[in-house]
Amino acid sequence: MNELNVFQNIPRSRFEVRAGGHYVGQAAYVDDDRDHRIFFHTAVIDEYAGQGIAGTLAEYALSRTVAEARIIVPVCPYIKSYLAGHPEYVPDVLEPTEPLLKFLEGALQSRKRSAAPKGHD
Repeated sequence: MNELNVFQNIPRSRFEVRAGGHYVGQAAYVDDDRDHRIFFHTAVIDEYAGQGIAGTLAEYALSRTVAEARIIVPVCPYIKSYLAGHPEYVPDVLEPTEPLLKFLEGALQSRKRSAAPKGHD
């Protein structure tokens, strides 16, 4: 396997992993103004599955989140599963609440609207 490069892509609100310079996965999030980081989607492309890349990505993303003094809010099933096996993150985790889920839904809808093609005059 190529050397992995894991980093935070702040403009796209996600952590990314690349192998040999090629995109192979991401852990997407939404931040609110109360220091919550809501993780809602983690994925690694199929040809890299089963190599521990998602775990490396999750560890980096969660460690950076804690280092930024943000609270981890796991909505993504993979992040939830990863956290179940890593109790060191427990003090920094908040289970999703209805207001946080509504915030996430609104933020994702806003992203869709801003990414939609604009009509022509």
